[in-house]
Amino acid sequence: MKKIFITGGAGYIGARLVPFLIKKGYIVTVYDLLIYGKNLRKNKNLKVIKGDIRDISFLKKKSVKHDVFIHLACISNDPSSDLNPNLTKSINFNCFDKIVETAKQNNFKRFIFASSSSVYGLSKAKNVKENHALRPLTLYSKYKVNCEKILLKHTNKKFFGVIFRPATVCGFSERLRLDLTVNILTNFAFNKKSINVFGGKQLRPNLHIQDYCDVVELLIKSPDKKIKNQIFNVGYQNLSVEKIAKIVKKTTLKNSNIKNISIVKTSTNDNRSYHINSDKIFKILGFKPKRTIEGAIKELIKSFKNKKIKNSFKNINYFNVKKMKLIKLK
Repeated sequence: MKKIFITGGAGYIGARLVPFLIKKGYIVTVYDLLIYGKNLRKNKNLKVIKGDIRDISFLKKKSVKHDVFIHLACISNDPSSDLNPNLTKSINFNCFDKIVETAKQNNFKRFIFASSSSVYGLSKAKNVKENHALRPLTLYSKYKVNCEKILLKHTNKKFFGVIFRPATVCGFSERLRLDLTVNILTNFAFNKKSINVFGGKQLRPNLHIQDYCDVVELLIKSPDKKIKNQIFNVGYQNLSVEKIAKIVKKTTLKNSNIKNISIVKTSTNDNRSYHINSDKIFKILGFKPKRTIEGAIKELIKSFKNKKIKNSFKNINYFNVKKMKLIKLK
């Protein structure tokens, strides 16, 4: 299980996951449109292919002789998906059945699908487990639900599928996103000394990007019988947006020379709120996240200080919606 094929491997997650897997000894092929750039350093065990997941014949040709298929590619996050519903459907859903079929035909042993905890939508349950009713509120989350069903339809004795539903990810990546809750708030706290909180009462589960990488590697190397057709929630700190803002403020003040940071509340139409339970992945695979929101904030602050993050409000590569509005993707 050493040769890994990753769609969307040059994105926010991939830019941190791929170097991590290579360091662990895996041989990785990244298949990506490279909209946000390559973001990956050259390595003898890395091959980067510019390709569209909707081009099934090209995908099939380039994905031969690999062991594990990891599907990250999609138009990511709810606002980006809503910009062009037809484009989103074509990338996030319409081609998925053929992608899974292609993986089977190319004799992949395992297919790992990155879903999302946003499939739960709005729930007042204190602990949302994997068997909780799915109430997706957006195109992005609806297509995640549909793709989960498609993957499980295709699995058999020779082709194993596993699905994980990560919480909202935070922390630094070479292809950084500053449109995710913790990352947004840290950017404003450090650079504007003011945090805008939209709503505040909504509950958000969070996951450090390195814990995300650890989970993926665990799903690569775990025994078939433990992961076959399984769905795993993966989250850590379930907190309200208001609480996250207070943690960002406290951590930023502690790790910088800034003397004061204001918190401004604004109303919002974003009603997504859920509190996920991740006991299952610990019970079956022994996984528990190790890294906190505070750790992600410190990473970002360090990167700001070291000038690794430049033009954090103007560089459109940090913001999916701004980028999607400018590129001409059909």
